Amino acid sequence: MTGTLLMRFLTRSLLSGNPIIRSRGVASFIWTTAKRTNAFLISGRVAFCLGLPTVCYLGHEAYRGIHSAAVVFALEKGDFLNGITHESTLRGFSNDVEFLWRLARATRDRAMVQGVPADQKKALVYEAFGYAEKALEKDDACFASHKWYGILLSDLGDYMGTKHKLEKSLVIRKHLERAKELNPNDPTTVYILGYWCFSFAELSWSLRKLATVIFGTPPTSSYEEALEFFLKAEEVKPGFYSKNLLMLGKTYLALKDKENAHLWLTKARDYRPITTEDKEVHQEAVQLLKRLG
Repeated sequence: MTGTLLMRFLTRSLLSGNPIIRSRGVASFIWTTAKRTNAFLISGRVAFCLGLPTVCYLGHEAYRGIHSAAVVFALEKGDFLNGITHESTLRGFSNDVEFLWRLARATRDRAMVQGVPADQKKALVYEAFGYAEKALEKDDACFASHKWYGILLSDLGDYMGTKHKLEKSLVIRKHLERAKELNPNDPTTVYILGYWCFSFAELSWSLRKLATVIFGTPPTSSYEEALEFFLKAEEVKPGFYSKNLLMLGKTYLALKDKENAHLWLTKARDYRPITTEDKEVHQEAVQLLKRLG
């Protein structure tokens, strides 16, 4: 019965292009991950890891937390469904780009659930990248295909080392820039581009030397460029993500603008914490504000 309901929902909502999710405050779709590994997750958080230091973007849009083994998501309808299905149930959607990029995102979410064994996490990341790669092959005019391809290509660097991340850094940015061109109103993509710039602006001497060996002329960026992206993300969707507020504060600190740094760090400190990452942002903002005096 559950599989039938889920398939009807996917057919009606996923492939029609109608909104699958809404923000917090509406009914939820529960994906149980503890014992059923074939769960399909309609929506999720966003995550991105780039170079050193690593940044993980977690907790955007409908995703606001993991409670025990259940991940709670918002649905357009008021029904509660147990979203458990089998690969054979999903086979009919295997060539649809809208399905593939969502499956890439959902599979990555499974990898990022706290407590997932390292070997399983690695396998899920590679599996998610395969879905993103296929989505891009199906339709390179889909912004989400480029976005998730870039995100997951960066994730692979966690298993291939710093050199691989540096080698792929320009490819990652190219796909994120393309995603932004196709959908300039997605704050997530804009935020990730800002962090890409911030990471290369503060690249250590040793990593810059390694990048020089790899590229000849290594990728460069500046705090000013990072600031433009962070501010744009906030303009697109104010208060959408605690980490964007924190990065605005840190970028102004790097630019020695203490007044604006204090403003944005205060906003990051006062952001209502829901996820674990929100709490970490709060703690870091508190520490940075203490140093500002």
